[in-house]
Amino acid sequence: MTYLSRIRINPLRAESRKLLSNPRAMHGAVMGAIPGDQTKERTLWRLDADNPHRPHLFALTQSKPDWTHVIEHAGWPNAEGDHAAVRDYAPLLGQIATGREFAFRLTASPVQNTNSPRTPTPTQTAHLEANADRKLVRGFRLGHRTAAAQLDWFLTRTERWGFAVPVSRTDPAAPGLEQRKSPATHLDAPDKSEAANDGREANAPREVRITGRHRHSFQKNGKGPHVTFHSAIFEGRLCVTDPEAFTARLLEGIGPSKAYGCGLLTLAPIPGRED
Repeated sequence: MTYLSRIRINPLRAESRKLLSNPRAMHGAVMGAIPGDQTKERTLWRLDADNPHRPHLFALTQSKPDWTHVIEHAGWPNAEGDHAAVRDYAPLLGQIATGREFAFRLTASPVQNTNSPRTPTPTQTAHLEANADRKLVRGFRLGHRTAAAQLDWFLTRTERWGFAVPVSRTDPAAPGLEQRKSPATHLDAPDKSEAANDGREANAPREVRITGRHRHSFQKNGKGPHVTFHSAIFEGRLCVTDPEAFTARLLEGIGPSKAYGCGLLTLAPIPGRED
């Protein structure tokens, strides 16, 4: 079984402020909801703080979780309402089929691997110097920092993840007016065959946007080395092209830093459309 949970967080409580500011602390709270052997549990989570007064924690777990500790220390334990909604994930997985479209949200950590970082850290410099006489040196994982690079990372990987991001839908030009072409960027160019089949410009923009970008830095284990990574929030519309690969990404996550709130792809019906 797999379960998707949504938990309300009270940002004014001391424990909440700790969880909201430290992905490692939030990871610990999520794992604390798992009964049994946590080391055997594949868990994904994401913090949605669009409304800073009412942030929500989303979590995907294999076991049915118990969020009592989070509600008591970081929620509204005595207030009315649904403090933690836990739903069976199977009905959604049953809707995955080729050609099915969904609205989506994903917080991910776009990265690249390189053997020659532009501004290496002292640790990276020492590693490069120690392995200077070797032809093959294990590359460093570096986070993409610009929105353009992060969007490019996303769009160039959707095929392997089992979905495509459709071309943006635009209204035709008014009578007597020539329709202007969208500005071309290397980020928006889809596959030529897809463009031909779609009947639109090959450089047309896609139905995705970055709605948030963050840099995270905290100490591992509270007193160990600093962990630093960049994340981006992607929102838009997708079309399933490979149900098996897509289902795997839903269950296993996308990209690195999954323990720190990245990788959980959530879906919703497209407003105004009946499937």
